[in-house]
Amino acid sequence: MSSILIIDDEKAIRKTLSEILSYEGYKIEEAGDGEEGLKKFKEKTFDVVLCDIKMPKLDGIEFLDKSREVNPDVPVIMISGHGTIETAVEAVKKGAYDYISKPPDLNRLLITIRNAMDKTNLVAETKVLKRKVSKVEEMIGQSGPILKIKDTIEKVGPTDARILVTGENGVGKELVARWVHEKSNRNTGPLIEVNCAAIPSELIESELFGHEKGSFTSAVKQRIGKFEQASGGTLFLDEIGDMSLSAQAKVLRALQEGKITRVGGDKDISVDVRVVAATNKNLLEEVDAKNFRLDLYHRLSVILIHVPSLNDRRDDIPLLVEKFLGDICTDYGIAKKQIEPAAVEGLQQHNWTGNIRELRNVVERLIILSGKTISRDDVESYVLPKK
Repeated sequence: MSSILIIDDEKAIRKTLSEILSYEGYKIEEAGDGEEGLKKFKEKTFDVVLCDIKMPKLDGIEFLDKSREVNPDVPVIMISGHGTIETAVEAVKKGAYDYISKPPDLNRLLITIRNAMDKTNLVAETKVLKRKVSKVEEMIGQSGPILKIKDTIEKVGPTDARILVTGENGVGKELVARWVHEKSNRNTGPLIEVNCAAIPSELIESELFGHEKGSFTSAVKQRIGKFEQASGGTLFLDEIGDMSLSAQAKVLRALQEGKITRVGGDKDISVDVRVVAATNKNLLEEVDAKNFRLDLYHRLSVILIHVPSLNDRRDDIPLLVEKFLGDICTDYGIAKKQIEPAAVEGLQQHNWTGNIRELRNVVERLIILSGKTISRDDVESYVLPKK
């Protein structure tokens, strides 16, 4: 049941509003002045507040100011029989949801309260969604290489140093980039990801720098590129070893000058971006093969972070398995399955060519095909290759 706090020094007004809103199904609390109202506001959670303006001890505008400090998400509807346009404007400027004159029109009051309730619900839902979206997956592992990576991220995260993350496919390079962003001073800004290997070479420049309308056949409208989208935050260039040489030249200019030019445009656009790049290739070998610019390599590799393969950190497999068991069983809505120590040992003996990604898929397979407890026989049947 939604709750409403009514603050008014006129007992008759409080009683009338309380009876009407109780009949509509709301739970009502009353306060005879601003001080009592503020005390109740601090002690309990309300969905909406109806507050008079002219009151002893603490008037409505003062209550509004102090309530914003306690919980700015609760809508406060101001009501007054002494109102003027100036008073209404001041109340709204200070954060009031709406302003209603006395005696209030019943229909307008109920509609305003319902709209305010909707706002409260939307604010709550938005916060939940933001937590889900922004939640960075934990970096699992206690092996030496993983502890070293965590320590490096703690040191370089708060800086604006560019980082090059290397490692095989599936080792978790993207997770490293996410944690760098999370630990940075830019974590309130966007983290924009670009998979350079997934974008055709003829489109990569448009993807990164944007384009102007009419700059090529399919450019029917202006497009903002990833560099502009990431301004004030972090740009993660995954598989940068697959980027074309012409795009590399423009990326180099963006890093050197902090400026980009859209495809088909002639205007310089300033961008404030921290770049984290990742690759599964040996870029120095790519430099020798004339596939990658040496000057860009040096620009990107201020800090080098190498993420080891799963075969090089087998001691972390038990921790990873437990993590995946919990996450996947939760996603499936089933009780967490147990796994025998011998089964974990079997997984540690496997050759993980697909690294963490492959391990997660294997754990999901075992959850689906095994009984309540995953045994060594299950691992041999569904994971280990037949001899």
